Amino acid sequence: MSRIEIRSKTYSFVAELFDTPAAEKIYNNLPILGKANLWGNEIYFSIPLHIPREPDARESVDPGEIGYWPSGSAFCIFFGPTPASSGDKPQAYSPVNVFGKIIGDLTPLNHIKPGDKVEVIQYSK
Repeated sequence: MSRIEIRSKTYSFVAELFDTPAAEKIYNNLPILGKANLWGNEIYFSIPLHIPREPDARESVDPGEIGYWPSGSAFCIFFGPTPASSGDKPQAYSPVNVFGKIIGDLTPLNHIKPGDKVEVIQYSK
């Protein structure tokens, strides 16, 4: 199973990728750079890839899951409730291709601000 590293100016996160077409396409097109946008407890940023909606795309996600939002060509990191949530669990705006999950503590994601640069690279350790 492949791993990626998601980095901001101050924080770094490792994510394990699932065996999905979205994961493969994203991994094969690294590095990817973006500027963070926030929607509740979701960080997202546009990426220059078009990946079709997969049959198992979903709106209900778990904290730490990462997804690709086909409607907006965006890389999404879910770590808590979003404006679409009805409880404590993240809820995407519309179905996302869930392709991985961050390993470890999600708390530092709360410190990423809109406009922060985000880099996604192949994990090399």
